Amino acid sequence: MKITKEFSTIALIMLTEVLGWTIILPFLPYYALEFGASPLVVGLILSSFSVFQFISAPIIGKLSDKYGRKPLLMISQFSTFVGFIILGFANSLFMIFLSRVVDGLFGSNMTLSNAYVTDITKGKDRAKAFAYLGVVFSIGFFIGPAVGGFLAVIDYSIPSFLAAGMTLISIILTFLLLKETVKVEKEVELKLNDFFPMKSFIKGITNKQLRCIFIEFFLFITGFTIITSSLALYMDAQLGLGPEQVGIVFMAIAVVRLIFQPLVIPKLLNRFDERPLMVLGLSINAIAMFGFYFVDSLAMLYIGSALFAIGGSLSRPMMVSIVSEKSGEGRRGEYMGVFDSLGSIAQIIGPIVGGYMITVMYPGTVGLIAGALVVAAIAVELSQMMNKRILCKPAER
Repeated sequence: MKITKEFSTIALIMLTEVLGWTIILPFLPYYALEFGASPLVVGLILSSFSVFQFISAPIIGKLSDKYGRKPLLMISQFSTFVGFIILGFANSLFMIFLSRVVDGLFGSNMTLSNAYVTDITKGKDRAKAFAYLGVVFSIGFFIGPAVGGFLAVIDYSIPSFLAAGMTLISIILTFLLLKETVKVEKEVELKLNDFFPMKSFIKGITNKQLRCIFIEFFLFITGFTIITSSLALYMDAQLGLGPEQVGIVFMAIAVVRLIFQPLVIPKLLNRFDERPLMVLGLSINAIAMFGFYFVDSLAMLYIGSALFAIGGSLSRPMMVSIVSEKSGEGRRGEYMGVFDSLGSIAQIIGPIVGGYMITVMYPGTVGLIAGALVVAAIAVELSQMMNKRILCKPAER
């Protein structure tokens, strides 16, 4: 794959976006706990972002098909910037909730970035592009959680304002460097369905070409989010670890992704199709998730986290590539919005389930629930690959 100026620009934008998000990741649950939140309430706080992402992602995605990627990307990033500023000044649970709501309201940055990348890539280059963006994600994941975890020891507001600063840099990069990929009509009629696109959502999840990959993605992200959203609470309850250690574990996950994605995934794509690689990634993820039930030491936690990182870095790029390929030129932003909305539903459910399980049951139970969901996703994909016309059109060989 040739690395173009446009791809490099979107990679830089995504790096600053990921840095801003991952900086707050290790300390946000502890921040809420300081104001008296229970693990279940922490899950609700984390879910509030995804509730509004579910509403906004297909709207922003569809509007970007009509008005262009660049202006909508700037609007979504500004929403994220304001959310981080509110978090920095938070002095109550309400303000923490508000910061996540504002971020989710228009913050569909990943939806638009993915749509932009699909605009400028084709075929297997598209899957490779998402794998390379996974490297960018891993770099951000390597730096952000460690910085956020250590700065949070001083004051929770410091990493929040630093995240806002990273988002501001991303907005400037978008304005100065990003070229528009969508031909914008001179006169565009704004319709009610652009703001409440239930027809688009229903059309996406009933599309025989896309239905099964949407189901698989939903099951995978629900399980994935149960683990990631509750990891800090899990580490606290299971091993008695604090935000600094949480930051280090997230950093270790990023290191594994950083090595695996650029060195292994492109070579695998040269030999195998996306669907078998996706099944392999999901299988590794399921093993890692079940393993979280048995963790009783830091060494076991790192082993499970490494497998978790490998499975996730292999599964998601393949899913994104398949959806973007099947969506078609005219509806790519719209269907990527539906894809991300399903992810948002999963991210609403995941933190609540994880918080509830840690509150009322053995913390390791989150691994059993998450692993079972990913096994279900594998079963759906295998039924497709074996040409079983149960839910969807069989996968192309």
